[in-house]
Amino acid sequence: MIAKAEVKYIQSLAHKKFREKEQLYVVEGLKMVEELIAENPSGIKRLYAVDEWLGQHASSLPKAIRVQAVEHFELEKISGLKSPDGLLALVEIPALQLSAFVPKGITVVLDHIQDPGNLGTIIRSCDWFGIENLVCSSDTVDAYNPKVVQSAKGSLPRVNVFYADLKEFLAAHHQLPVYAAVLDGQSIHTVDFIFPCMLLVGNESNGISPDARSFATHAITIPSRGRAESLNAGVATSIILSSMTRTLI
Repeated sequence: MIAKAEVKYIQSLAHKKFREKEQLYVVEGLKMVEELIAENPSGIKRLYAVDEWLGQHASSLPKAIRVQAVEHFELEKISGLKSPDGLLALVEIPALQLSAFVPKGITVVLDHIQDPGNLGTIIRSCDWFGIENLVCSSDTVDAYNPKVVQSAKGSLPRVNVFYADLKEFLAAHHQLPVYAAVLDGQSIHTVDFIFPCMLLVGNESNGISPDARSFATHAITIPSRGRAESLNAGVATSIILSSMTRTLI
């Protein structure tokens, strides 16, 4: 039986201040948690699993993982999902230091992205296209927000997500080309991308801030054939990465 205090503790991790204090976040769902167990078991600080799942997998779990058996009704209390499917893990937030950042290939840089679904999609796209580093402005939504974690679909542990003062970060790496995704730039289909480089993507409503855009060396855009005013930030980032990585060796 899971204690009330433990239930409250897990529920508290839905809030950024408690995640930062405890350096833990929640991962839910069979597929995502099973991927973690296979790829990064050391990052799992506690695993909550229903008896049916444990009956099939307990013997193959790494011994270092602390496991708590829970009933379905208990899992519903600690889950943020409408229909939890059997697994929930408390996972350590990686201790990434911006000082350890090394430019490689394409670095995606996000300026004030606010929608958790957009950030999750961008993280997943970075994973798909082999982008190792994602640098977010300090006011971008927290990558360990439960909605971001769910939208990233298991890709979060495979992408280095840094938070920084973008003006300072871009100034420190001024030698790199910075491709700013805007509405009035050069078509991505005609740009000869230079690597290593940065792809700068702005806020869903207001685009890239003037301070960040001042560091852009190239303005690029996805050519439009229809009448839509703009593209979702997550979708736009994915399309641009697809174009950029065609020539990235």
